[in-house]
Amino acid sequence: MRSVLLATALALAPVLAPTLAFAERSPLSAEIGSTGIAATEARLAALSDPTPPDLFALAGLRFLSGVEQALQLRWQTGLQADWSELPILRLPIPQNPAARPFTSADLAALLDGVSTNMDGARSALETLGEADFALEIALSDLWFDINMNGARDEGEGVGDVAGLTFGGSRAVAVDVADPVIRFDTADAAWLSAYTHFLSSFVSVAQAYDVAPVVDRIAASTKAMKDLWGTTPPANAYDMMFGNQVDRVAIILQALAQTPDPALTRAAHTHLLAMITENRRFWALVKAETDNQGEWVPNDTQVSALGLNTPPGTGDHWLAVLAEAERMLKGEVLVPHWRYGAEAGIDIARLFETPPPVDLIAMIQGEAFLPYARKGPQASMEAWNAFEDLVMGESMLFAVFLN
Repeated sequence: MRSVLLATALALAPVLAPTLAFAERSPLSAEIGSTGIAATEARLAALSDPTPPDLFALAGLRFLSGVEQALQLRWQTGLQADWSELPILRLPIPQNPAARPFTSADLAALLDGVSTNMDGARSALETLGEADFALEIALSDLWFDINMNGARDEGEGVGDVAGLTFGGSRAVAVDVADPVIRFDTADAAWLSAYTHFLSSFVSVAQAYDVAPVVDRIAASTKAMKDLWGTTPPANAYDMMFGNQVDRVAIILQALAQTPDPALTRAAHTHLLAMITENRRFWALVKAETDNQGEWVPNDTQVSALGLNTPPGTGDHWLAVLAEAERMLKGEVLVPHWRYGAEAGIDIARLFETPPPVDLIAMIQGEAFLPYARKGPQASMEAWNAFEDLVMGESMLFAVFLN
């Protein structure tokens, strides 16, 4: 989820001067701005004969619905923005004065919702196929109905929720006011790749069954606070660190469980599909000859977001993905400091028969021995070349390019 919002924030951050204007927003974009994500998605889903732009918009709105539903759950349960360890739970949103407690059922519903929305987005994209289309969306029309009242209120815009600025980034070469993106066939492949990325994240989270641990930690925390009686603690340690310690305990105890291999294998499949769709995206982008409202441009186009995408960005990113694919397939091995230069960890085996996470044993090396073997090690050469190309902005571009 964080990747989704980072990518969107890239578009909304540099809103200083109207120096680029490649497209005007479509009526569908205006509809989203007026009625919101859920209402527009429902109308499009009910169409008996949707057009290619309708299908792309339906996929995109289902994609964004996963973010909206997570933010709505946070508002209902009063989760604060200090959950910095977990994606989307760290983002600033308006507070609900009548919030209810957060439970394991909420977390399970959140993960199930994201999974369902990503499946739905891919279903629309599969129906779309590679049909030619163009759809102009003003990013300022995108907003999340966080308080579930059906109206756009202060703090619900995508830019407000992302809460990020890249104004000082060298990647932002040109300032853009209210960017309008002209999404096309290539961008459908980009969106498909991102749905697979988020589905892989959800599959891993579900594989380690985090939800029951939430209730157990909540119960133990309540029991400890009950011991205080009427006397407050003699120090402020619980106030300063208690919530963070509880969250770390939830994560570590969940990871210590034996994961469901069917779900880790599903995550592995999604990651490989993400790479396949990303390759399709770059092939379609390279074939484009227009230069209007580009989301991710080729070497002859200009970004409608004001981003400086150096020539060769696509080729360098494809090289990074190729090395990642070799690791996922076990063709190259991940080095471990105890295994020497001729052996490493087979990532494919990890996804196939995943272990409980024992950080001490993994650092020491014993835990990875069932997955270790002799063979060529993965190289950082492609990543280092990509990092040099984008002048140290590699993580920002990695989030955006997927």
